[in-house]
Amino acid sequence: MAATFATASTVVGLGSSLSSPKRTTLSSGFLKSSVSARNPLRQARASGGKFTCFERDWLRRDFNVIGFGLIGWLAPSSIPVIDGKSLTGLFFESIGAELAHFPTPPALTSQFWLWLVTWHLGLFIVLTFGQIGFKGRTDQYF
Repeated sequence: MAATFATASTVVGLGSSLSSPKRTTLSSGFLKSSVSARNPLRQARASGGKFTCFERDWLRRDFNVIGFGLIGWLAPSSIPVIDGKSLTGLFFESIGAELAHFPTPPALTSQFWLWLVTWHLGLFIVLTFGQIGFKGRTDQYF
């Protein structure tokens, strides 16, 4: 029994392919021999030939969107509609009031937090819709 395990035996298929490398060519009636099979997922010039779901520059930031978005938010937020004051004015006034007692942070009941969240939420909404609209127009979605 020990003698049979000690002798070198070849596994059919494994040992023969390791000892003598034979190249097997597969052929099909659907493929011509001169044409190689193409990978339908491979796109030219996309991430070094690898298939990716997203573009490498997925953010596609554009400074036009940031500039026009900031102007597009500053204009309506500067209209005095809140007791004769604008949202931007109230926000900047609250910044000045909080800086008057600088080492102490703003209290949770301070109006500063309301104006901060409202002003920035409006800005980010305008920037998001600006990015969608500007890039949608550039890529001819609409």
